[in-house]
Amino acid sequence: MSLINTKAADWSGHAYLNGDFTKVSAQDYAGKWAILFFYPADFTFVCPTELEDMAEHYDEFQKLGVEVYSVSTDKHFSHKAWHDSSERIGKIKFAMVGDPTCEISAAFETLRPGEGAADRSTIVIDPEGVIQYVETTSEGVGRNASELLRKVKAAQYIYTHPGEVCPAKWEEGEETLAPSFDLSGKL
Repeated sequence: MSLINTKAADWSGHAYLNGDFTKVSAQDYAGKWAILFFYPADFTFVCPTELEDMAEHYDEFQKLGVEVYSVSTDKHFSHKAWHDSSERIGKIKFAMVGDPTCEISAAFETLRPGEGAADRSTIVIDPEGVIQYVETTSEGVGRNASELLRKVKAAQYIYTHPGEVCPAKWEEGEETLAPSFDLSGKL
């Protein structure tokens, strides 16, 4: 079953954020847009490149009112050690959530059975707590924060413009479509 258009799970956990350990939860982004950025593990190979890319685009997501939470099944202590020892991870200003019980990963159907690690998954949640976007890639395929930014802008556009849809490669400011019987078969 797809998670798209379903109510996002309620969750809470401990995170490393801006030099401190803190408790975070779904309640922190109630009424806002949020991205849950699941990744397999700290101190790995593709993960630091993805997290650095997200860190370099974090201010752009913030300007759109989007909260970002990276999540792995490591403990928040491991997140701090990685943040303190890696130049790439040291750029992160968003919450690095620990999910050692695997409950958050399981709730968002991104837990690898029998491995205790999350898949490389991205979940975008709207201000009403509804999941608008899900992407999961294989272990060796990294994600692109610029493309995610474009997709968030499209999701926000259709959220505020019911009855319109964004075509392929849509960029902010470009024309959208209004699905109708008359448009059917003309594209």
